[in-house]
Amino acid sequence: MTSFALLYTLHVLAATVWVGGMFFAWMVLRPAAVAVLQAPERLNLWADVFRRFFVWVWVAVLVLPLSGIGMWHMRFGPLESAPRYVHIMAGLYLVMLALFMRIQLLQLPVLKRAVEAERWPDGGAVLGQIRRLVGINLLLGLLVIALASARPSF
Repeated sequence: MTSFALLYTLHVLAATVWVGGMFFAWMVLRPAAVAVLQAPERLNLWADVFRRFFVWVWVAVLVLPLSGIGMWHMRFGPLESAPRYVHIMAGLYLVMLALFMRIQLLQLPVLKRAVEAERWPDGGAVLGQIRRLVGINLLLGLLVIALASARPSF
């Protein structure tokens, strides 16, 4: 396996874990949890899901820029030589990272405190905020995948 192939594989796997996890959470787990669980159980479930999933997101957050910059240099040389879609992908990564950091550092602690204190309305409110940000990140992630797949020449 070449160095580029290894970086590419790690990059695709990291993106798959992050974006695929968000897709599963948004499109499958959330509707199922709403259909079968009451607020206390649902909030406890989400607190545990985030705790487990965010470990993998942190791995992706670290692997994506390392593998991406490595591929960037191997394929295009200097940063300014890369096509515009690569620059856009890098910028969207930064936006996604900022949204993830907002959830991880600001909103997740509030959710944990609400669950621990059994303040279900407060937990539901912050879970709604997290859900919106995850939805935005999911759309951005799908856009990045579309850009990477299409490789537009603009």
